[in-house]
Amino acid sequence: MDVSGLRPEGGPEQPPPRPSVPSAEQVLLQARLSLSGGPGALRELLEAADPRWLVLGPGSPAALGELAAALGEFAAPPGREQDGSEPPGRGREHAAAAERAQQVGAVFALLLKKLEDARGSQECPGAPAVGPALRRVLGHIYVFAVTHLEERPWTTERSRAVARELLETLVRAAGCASVAEFLRGKEEDEDEEGRFGAVMGLLKQELTKDTWKRNPATKHVFCWTLPHVTRPWLGPHLERVLPPSLLISDDFQEENKVLGVRCLHHIVLNVPGADLCQFNRAQVVFHALYNHLYSREAPLIQAVLLCLLDLLPILERSQRHQGHQGQVRPRSQCDEVLQLVLTHMEGEHRLALRRVYGGILPAFVRRLGILVVRHLKRLERVILGYLEVSDGPEEEARLGILETLQCTIEHAWPRMPCRLPVLLKALLRLIWDVHTDPGPTPEPVRATLLQRATQCLILLDHCSRGQVKVLLEGVYSSCEENRVRECIRKVQEST
Repeated sequence: MDVSGLRPEGGPEQPPPRPSVPSAEQVLLQARLSLSGGPGALRELLEAADPRWLVLGPGSPAALGELAAALGEFAAPPGREQDGSEPPGRGREHAAAAERAQQVGAVFALLLKKLEDARGSQECPGAPAVGPALRRVLGHIYVFAVTHLEERPWTTERSRAVARELLETLVRAAGCASVAEFLRGKEEDEDEEGRFGAVMGLLKQELTKDTWKRNPATKHVFCWTLPHVTRPWLGPHLERVLPPSLLISDDFQEENKVLGVRCLHHIVLNVPGADLCQFNRAQVVFHALYNHLYSREAPLIQAVLLCLLDLLPILERSQRHQGHQGQVRPRSQCDEVLQLVLTHMEGEHRLALRRVYGGILPAFVRRLGILVVRHLKRLERVILGYLEVSDGPEEEARLGILETLQCTIEHAWPRMPCRLPVLLKALLRLIWDVHTDPGPTPEPVRATLLQRATQCLILLDHCSRGQVKVLLEGVYSSCEENRVRECIRKVQEST
């Protein structure tokens, strides 16, 4: 006899058993697996979900992290070949990636809102669990937002706007006032660690020699993020940021070289010199930069020389600590760099490179000080050659060379009297050319050229004990151009 359907006589009727409610981690896992059809179903799920349900389960933080990673991968731009080349006909794929980014950005924004609601709920006993859940998703959302933040082939105006809004929401959700604070942590809270380590952990697997070019967004995310982390927060992450910076700078494409060198420059400025010199890191960076000096591209040369100017003092301090005190100062890396730069300057005809070299040369002369006498012969040839040729309306190269000459006279004045005849002739010719040239040079630029040339003449007169005044007496009496006479008069009246 079947008694399974009977109940005790007079007893209460038993309610049917409730269907078991799936845990958040189960639902999130299923949503992650079904992303190939788009995030629409996931968005509907999050809109209907109770914020407490998302965070109360013991496995919810990990499930949310896996879901955030899958969403970022779903919206990633199309991959490239091993060498970074872009296959033809990618316009449609880029447009599809931008469309996916808009959808994923909306889902991420909704997820952050739900987590904030759960944290702010006064009735939720599981509110402390929101912290671990947030930490699991913040890094993935940050990488996604920065990937689509700027104008790239895989973004549109709308997808960039979504990424911008999401990044602002992310910073607020983390309780920070800026992206820099989000990455490095709050200054007043020494125990709170920033999210830069977590972000670099996510980028690490894509910043290797074999992978960094396949995802076209990786280098941009790294190069956009790094400048936000400054001294003293960057030092502990040196092992994470130096290898990818060297890797990007060593590429054959100029764009990547410049990006990598700028990252190296930021590291040099924001990591203690002792840390850079440990394990010969500073030497490695120096050799990587020095090899770029053979390039013919002005933006790269400028980035390299600016970085070297900040790296060379670190190398020199390291050499002094290794026992060069009290000895005749040996030829340094600064001497090597200046020698190579002067060699390239002598035969350079490209105006863009002449402007870069002319603008940076005074800093190297100041860097060497009196030791610039080691390079005076070649430096004199460069100065004379650059003073003869105009480089355009703004005269950047000639202005830089006049500043170089002024610095050289100030630091190496005992060696100047023997060079007085050629330098005086070159400066007078420059003054005449600037005054008589009918070209499009603006008047303020002409005035600056004449002022710097006059100042060089005054310095030459001082170091030659008045010889310039004597030589200019005949020129002043025979010259009929008032502007040229005014320059000569200033030299004669100088004391």
